[in-house]
Amino acid sequence: MPDYIKFVESIKQKTGIDLAAYKEAQMKRRLTSLYEKKGYKNFVEFFNALDHDRDLLNEFLDRMTINVSEFYRNGKRWEVLQNKIFPKLLAENKRLKIWSAACSTGEEPYTTAMVLSNYLPLSQISVHATDLDENAIHRAKVGIYPERSLAEVPNEIKFKYFEKQGQFYKVEDAIKKTANFKKHNLLKDTYDKNYDLIICRNVMIYFTEEAKDQIYQNFSNSLRSGGILFVGSTEQIFNPGKFGFEIEDTFFYRKK
Repeated sequence: MPDYIKFVESIKQKTGIDLAAYKEAQMKRRLTSLYEKKGYKNFVEFFNALDHDRDLLNEFLDRMTINVSEFYRNGKRWEVLQNKIFPKLLAENKRLKIWSAACSTGEEPYTTAMVLSNYLPLSQISVHATDLDENAIHRAKVGIYPERSLAEVPNEIKFKYFEKQGQFYKVEDAIKKTANFKKHNLLKDTYDKNYDLIICRNVMIYFTEEAKDQIYQNFSNSLRSGGILFVGSTEQIFNPGKFGFEIEDTFFYRKK
């Protein structure tokens, strides 16, 4: 049995994470780079080390889950959310149920709260935020970010919701309180129901087509009728009807 296939099986048994759902060439390249940097010769040696070293296992999870994010990423799409999507959703329901799935280090759910604060007081905003990586969730809860993470943040938002601390920026506590963080595996765990808005951006590109179909169907099942799925700028759904969606705007899909 090739050592990568054995590695995939062993990781699934140990962590519940199915690497076979990720694009193999990308994942093998990323993980080979990591184990070579750590001085291991192959995936067998690497798994034996992961099995006994919690810090190495956490570093593996970080590398696997690709925690690259920033506030207001692809800013024009957030303008659509603010000016078109939220007014429609709020006309139907004043207490929105929102999920930021694969939220990485928290930039996305916090941006969501900042945008929604144009319509509601922060005390009425709640964003369910999940990720597979517990390290990323911990960093999200701390809420301190390098300046490059704020490159697309409008100046008035930066002054209103961030506190500069040396070379870093800390999210105001009032924003942090809007996000409820929890570990969640999109490929394995159950999905809650009746969401008004699900945001899942810039993570689907790493999954196989079969895994994408499974996740999109799960998202559809989790949205109420008329609810919206907001995806990343490289993740257009070419057959939205297959999952019960219709196009609301570019990268926004409404459940029929």
